[in-house]
Amino acid sequence: MPTMPKQAQRQATRALTNAIRQSTSKKSAKSLVSKEAVAKLTKLGDKPTASPTKQLEIFPNPQVKRDFVVHMQIPEFTCLCPKTGQPDFATLYLDYIPDKHCVELKSLKLYIWSFRDEGKFHEAVTNEILDDIVAAIAPRFARLTAKFWVRGGVFTTIIAEHRQKGWKPLPVVTLQTFADEMSVTTRG
Repeated sequence: MPTMPKQAQRQATRALTNAIRQSTSKKSAKSLVSKEAVAKLTKLGDKPTASPTKQLEIFPNPQVKRDFVVHMQIPEFTCLCPKTGQPDFATLYLDYIPDKHCVELKSLKLYIWSFRDEGKFHEAVTNEILDDIVAAIAPRFARLTAKFWVRGGVFTTIIAEHRQKGWKPLPVVTLQTFADEMSVTTRG
């Protein structure tokens, strides 16, 4: 591999240093919060922020003939305690086997967000969410597990399930786990 002459290395280093100084200058930092700079951000959508909604959007199941599991981990669920008004925090785990439709993820996020200011008992909110998902997509199977953080020294976990009438799960296939797979860092 050819090496760069020392003079060219120094020039490249100076040019890089100047570029870094310019990109981190106060003037350039101020431009990041200007309306023009925000207008250039096109991947965020048309509105500065989305709003919570109770509407779940759906799309056609891309593989209706096959049972497959959709697993979602929703770590930022919040609602309010109906007695004290204090916030309750939970991680929701949604597992479902779609029939004809699937839940669109952004609409699910905005739907989950809609509970942030509502007073609901853990049992009630878990079942309400599952009922709304079932009403929207009529899955073959759905399970919602809500793991609420400690409140008054008690952790609460609520598990609600739905099975489509007549649907029977396929037999479980147990595959061998390999040692090298166990060492891989996972998300949870």
